[in-house]
Amino acid sequence: MSNKQKSKPNKTQLTDDVIRLGVDVGGTNTDAVLICGHHVLASTKQTTTDNIYQGIENAVTDVLQQAGLSSEEIDFCMIGTTQFTNAFVQRRELNDVAIIRLGLPTAKALPPLTGWPQSMLDSFKQQVFMFPGGHHFNGAVNSDFSEVLLDPVIENILANSLSSVAISAVFSPINQEFELRAKQYLLTHCPDISVSMSHEIGRVGIIERENSTIMNASLAKLAERVVNAFETSLAKLNIKAPLYITQNDGTLMTADAVRQFPVMTFASGPTNSMRGAAFLSGQQEAIVADIGGTTTDIGMLMQGFPRESSMHVDIGGVRTNFRMPDIIATGLGGGSICDPVKGTVGPQSVGYLLKEKAISFGGEILTATDCALTRDPAFIKEAKPELVTLKAAQLAPINQAINKLISQGIDEIKTSRAKVPLILVGGGHILVHETPAGISEIIRPQYAEVANAIGASIGMVSGDIDQIFDYDDLQRDESLELAKQMAIKAAIVAGAIPDTVSILDIQEMPLSYIKGQATRIRIRATGQLFLTSQRAC
Repeated sequence: MSNKQKSKPNKTQLTDDVIRLGVDVGGTNTDAVLICGHHVLASTKQTTTDNIYQGIENAVTDVLQQAGLSSEEIDFCMIGTTQFTNAFVQRRELNDVAIIRLGLPTAKALPPLTGWPQSMLDSFKQQVFMFPGGHHFNGAVNSDFSEVLLDPVIENILANSLSSVAISAVFSPINQEFELRAKQYLLTHCPDISVSMSHEIGRVGIIERENSTIMNASLAKLAERVVNAFETSLAKLNIKAPLYITQNDGTLMTADAVRQFPVMTFASGPTNSMRGAAFLSGQQEAIVADIGGTTTDIGMLMQGFPRESSMHVDIGGVRTNFRMPDIIATGLGGGSICDPVKGTVGPQSVGYLLKEKAISFGGEILTATDCALTRDPAFIKEAKPELVTLKAAQLAPINQAINKLISQGIDEIKTSRAKVPLILVGGGHILVHETPAGISEIIRPQYAEVANAIGASIGMVSGDIDQIFDYDDLQRDESLELAKQMAIKAAIVAGAIPDTVSILDIQEMPLSYIKGQATRIRIRATGQLFLTSQRAC
């Protein structure tokens, strides 16, 4: 097996010498790292607590003690969280939403919430309103919109004490006028309402963009509570550094932005791990397998960022179209329950109870970690792999099942027959000991166990554009250049240093169903966040 150990972090990823605190809160573990420039000063993996904020405090306290630093010396804090994803998928803590679509008579046959699972519809109340408005793909008005149409909505909001509104207009990513006017009118009469506008959240495609906007609106109250709790936890630790939260494309959002756009944090966990893997290994083009306590996420790195999914993504049974990483998830983790007789692994897992229930820790359940420790008994110091009495021949079917699960995920994520490196990260990376087909080498970088927290700490900022251009009106080269400048401007507005902004991805998609040379252009630009410190690391 080709196996690189302790690869050095990529020196081209960061240019600043500030001290960054990176935290990633998973279902099994809460990880934290302190990074100064390109140097990892301290890292820890703590068990996630029922009260996740206590887990954050435990992890941060540990890395500060390891590094011999005080909380005042932290310059920036970056946190990755699955709180919003879990809340929506589990149908809990969702607030009621007033849903407004501007576009009649267009799309009348497919009203809002089309295709939503009944269990999701039962988890929060929705009030649906459809009015004229919207635009065509070229920005021309579809039908006139008048603010007075919203008066019944305002009456409903006040009568039912609704706290959140989702506004979607046909082709609003092309022309935002009607959504902006609707928001302003609503806030004039209901100043405390939270308003989500579809052009700020999703892409072209009214149903999926509207779904994403409704999801965002339903998380408004939870977003306020979670971000407040993060800020309270840091305050208790006397950390006064600015707080950033990672989003699903590997870049950062301010705490206030998360309050406004909680859905942008969906799938940020796997994204953080992939960004951390790129930083630690120095690889920009590779497959990453993040093996946690319960699941394994497999994705493809392109230019050091996760490849973006080109398909519509279902979340909790709801079809969406906002940017998401292309991830294959499988029920394999360090806590996966194994059956040596049947030769099965997972998907059931002991999760964060690994150190209580696994045989190597005195428990009675055979887990994937127990099997791996029979090959590498020193991997977890406090474990006692000698408690696993099964012989190698009895464990062979389990090892074969693990290799099969990893190989299947790799086959699904690859787009060519060419062999590529496989970077293994996450606390369960010990599970893989054979090189799967299609892999040129296996890389296990130093600090692989906390790659997710490292990915959070090195986050950049991005700007993207997704619009339709007509090449009959504006030549292709001119359209592409205009789109590039729009994406670059969006990244700078988000806080990127202008000189560091570069184009990461360009996609052109001709729209054959529209007359002329209408082409959808999607461009993404990234740049480094403006960070300064007088400290030398």
